[in-house]
Amino acid sequence: MLSSDPSALDPERSESPDPAADPGSSAPLGNPIHQPAGLDVPPGPVAPRRSAGARGPILALALAVVSVLAGGALFVSGFLVGQRASLQPGTPVAAEQDFQSFWDSYDTITSRYAGGAIDQKALISGAIKGMVDALGDPYSAYLTPDQYRQGLQDLSGQFEGIGAEIGTKDAAGATSDCTTLGPNCLLIIVAPIEGSPSEKAGIKAGDAIVAVDGLSLDGLTIDGARNKIRGKKGTEVVLSIVRDGAKAVDFTVTRDVIVSKEVITRDLADGAVGYIAVTGFSDNAATKFHDALQADLKAGKTRIILDLRGNPGGYVTAARAIASEFIKDGAVFLEEDADGTQTPTNATGQGIATDNSVKLIVLVDKGSASASEIVAGALQDRERATIVGETSYGKGTVQQWIQLQDGAALKLTIAKWLTPNKRWIHRVGIVPDVPIATPADAGPDKDPALDKAVELLTKDAAALSGALRQAA
Repeated sequence: MLSSDPSALDPERSESPDPAADPGSSAPLGNPIHQPAGLDVPPGPVAPRRSAGARGPILALALAVVSVLAGGALFVSGFLVGQRASLQPGTPVAAEQDFQSFWDSYDTITSRYAGGAIDQKALISGAIKGMVDALGDPYSAYLTPDQYRQGLQDLSGQFEGIGAEIGTKDAAGATSDCTTLGPNCLLIIVAPIEGSPSEKAGIKAGDAIVAVDGLSLDGLTIDGARNKIRGKKGTEVVLSIVRDGAKAVDFTVTRDVIVSKEVITRDLADGAVGYIAVTGFSDNAATKFHDALQADLKAGKTRIILDLRGNPGGYVTAARAIASEFIKDGAVFLEEDADGTQTPTNATGQGIATDNSVKLIVLVDKGSASASEIVAGALQDRERATIVGETSYGKGTVQQWIQLQDGAALKLTIAKWLTPNKRWIHRVGIVPDVPIATPADAGPDKDPALDKAVELLTKDAAALSGALRQAA
């Protein structure tokens, strides 16, 4: 999904129009199925090239025009058949020889193709898509104008589909960045969205989708598989699911309009413990979280559970805001750009629960990705919370949504993110201080991780401090 709908990395989702990611998102290309978007930076147009030294941190990118793909007009302006160099403003002089084959191919196609009329826009789009695909990065993508508009809708928290976040794993079950589906690149459900058609149909986190409507996904890209699964409200799709290595079983899911409720609150332990679940990282989610936390504090609750399970990510700005509620100052995460330069993003300094008298436990699982991992990693490294549950998904990259001149867009990995202690959790995940596995046969009324969190928070102060020190 950190995107995420347009967020600061995924989030996978997005970060200006809003979504969430990275897991992520996580994320999210116009349909209810999203890759962990974990971190996304807000969409922006392609701007003129800047020097490497002019690059700023992720949050600066979220507020300014993007310059990562300067020269994005390379294939669309200033080209005349038979003329090169000075009339190819996007081609650097030092790279002229490398680009020669491209321009020769373009010239030959446009001047000699005899199979029918040439759609120049399709040629240009295909060239851009080919460049992005050549990166071999499952979190970077070329989006048509329709896909981009749909993606922004996803990030807004409403879309049509089955309501699930997707990712990829290898045959051994490890998180993978593979791009072509097959025996060693499985499309997996990171997390079904609460109350969605996928959840109602019985689909669970960790399920592998091997076929759609009876047709194998082998050989398809992630985008290609996503396009087969998404669809209009009221239509059905049959997903062949492999769970825990067993034989594939078909699940029929009726697509619907998915509206994500990003902040869910409850009172636990007879009102002694405040429970706040965050399902996505849009800017709106950060505001809703602040309001929910403030209400708990005003009610006298000093023991809080932050539930990030199944959260695929979203905007980095939202991740920063939520983590900053508990961290007074210093780093929340660091950005490492293409040059290897590391830039810290610090707490906002406006947190309302930074005092250690407010005890915090964060719940994570294998569906917690991207922006969720930024928050969990920050609170863990800064010793502000105890992490309980399962090892998280493991997405440590940030994506920028970049709008192109024709309304299409790029979703491009522009940075790695690191925890305050400079851990890169990509493909590793956040390892809980208190590991609690979720039994495969756990019923709807059984939640071992939540039970453990309540148990830790309701002990007397001395016992709680000892338990947290031992867990750490």
